[in-house]
Amino acid sequence: CSASIVLISLIASETKFCIVFILIIIFIITSKRLYCYKIMLKINSKAPTFVASSTTNNNYSLKDSIGKYVVLYFYPKDDTPGCTIETNDFNKLLSKFKKLDCEVYGVSKDNLKSHDKFRDKYKIKFDLLSDEDLKVLKKYKVWGKKKFMGREFMGIIRTTYLIDKKGKVLKVWNNVKVKDHAKEVLDTLKNIVKKWK
Repeated sequence: CSASIVLISLIASETKFCIVFILIIIFIITSKRLYCYKIMLKINSKAPTFVASSTTNNNYSLKDSIGKYVVLYFYPKDDTPGCTIETNDFNKLLSKFKKLDCEVYGVSKDNLKSHDKFRDKYKIKFDLLSDEDLKVLKKYKVWGKKKFMGREFMGIIRTTYLIDKKGKVLKVWNNVKVKDHAKEVLDTLKNIVKKWK
């Protein structure tokens, strides 16, 4: 009888352990989903409005681009290998974006002095926007925890937003790989314009 009681107790304790374990797993999965949701703006949601310093020496407001498509690509740092490739690729395709009535803007937390040097060095034909206080980066959910060589730090998660003529989000690319990314954005826009003609 006592052996049966011990066995029942063990089964009960194991069952409790299993239930607790399952609840922990559910919590972890849910937390990850919530995190992913948090770092992404929804498709068809209104793109957050903002005003930022621009290499034109004027402030740029997203409201200025109502009536045109907009590509906002967020990149970590001026004149670094990946950011240079990405920026040069958008620069090469700029005339094709313009034919589709689309403006292109690069955004980072670098100051205007850094942006000007970067623009002049690579003859960039579109505006670069400075967000030193991180307000735009946080609005667009691109400021977050990153890992590099085992080290965790806060930084810009390379992300691109395609915004429609009414200021709504059409497409989001997260954790962008720079190779052929600008062409992918252009092809996406071409398909959208064709569909809406």
